[in-house]
Amino acid sequence: MNTPLTKAARHARISRIIGDRPVRSQTELAELLAEDGVTVTQATLSRDLEELGAVKVRGTDASPPAYVLPPEGEGPLRAATQPPDRLLRLLRELLTGADHSGNLAVLRTPPGAAQFLASAIDRTGLRDIVGTIAGDDTILVVARDGLTGAELGEQLLTWAGKHPAQPGVTTQ
Repeated sequence: MNTPLTKAARHARISRIIGDRPVRSQTELAELLAEDGVTVTQATLSRDLEELGAVKVRGTDASPPAYVLPPEGEGPLRAATQPPDRLLRLLRELLTGADHSGNLAVLRTPPGAAQFLASAIDRTGLRDIVGTIAGDDTILVVARDGLTGAELGEQLLTWAGKHPAQPGVTTQ
């Protein structure tokens, strides 16, 4: 019997399977999940792998590429240059404004949403972002050297589909 799982439980199963053996394709992973009693669509599996930070790498022994996951609590194995669709959607839904100082961008969200959005930003591993710190409705995003907080805030607002405003002005 196939059991519906929460996203967290499905992610845990996927992580366990990838950690236990080489998995070379999404089809193979879907079959292994099915053997475990979990049915998942290819689209859901693709999103899950992206959210988990899974990447395909070739083994040192020239074996075919297999999925690997970043170590627990660490960012993605490969830095992203473009935001994934999930981050774009979350920025559109949750980013209400931005401000800046030096190499810091200060993002505004609805109450209670900052930690969720900050986690999504961290998990993407965008090259221009060192990391985030989140409160209840505010996220501090640290830009890498060579990028200003103003440029980073403007980029995030653009990805959110919002027009950058003057510093300190919230965009709705």
